[in-house]
Amino acid sequence: MRHARGYRRLNRTHEHRKALFANMAGSLIEHEQIKTTLPKAKELKRIADKLVTLAKRGDDHAKRQAASRLKQRMHVEKLFDVLGPRYAERNGGYVRVMKAGFRYGDMAPMAIIEFVDRDVDAKGAADKARLADEDTDA
Repeated sequence: MRHARGYRRLNRTHEHRKALFANMAGSLIEHEQIKTTLPKAKELKRIADKLVTLAKRGDDHAKRQAASRLKQRMHVEKLFDVLGPRYAERNGGYVRVMKAGFRYGDMAPMAIIEFVDRDVDAKGAADKARLADEDTDA
């Protein structure tokens, strides 16, 4: 029986899992679409939906709660400035998980996790801006 098994442990310690999902949630917020393994994506969906719900509230306490879950301030700012207003009228289901085959090396099931109604240009925008700045400096 699997009573009181509320989350996937993913063969990691609590601290490792907390850091893993903080980084993955930040990447998902920044790029609005990432590719990862299926179990990680399914667990990240729970975390990302809760973060968007905090962003919809929008008060200072919600910002502090989100900042305690995320590692970088820029992710918190995008969450509250862009994603919160975008999903203000939506009642849950902010993130979708789509199966994406199997990884070549170890046949791990892969998935693409993305925000519903995402900004298509957000993926890789920071890298493109960084490369453009490097070209102008040279």
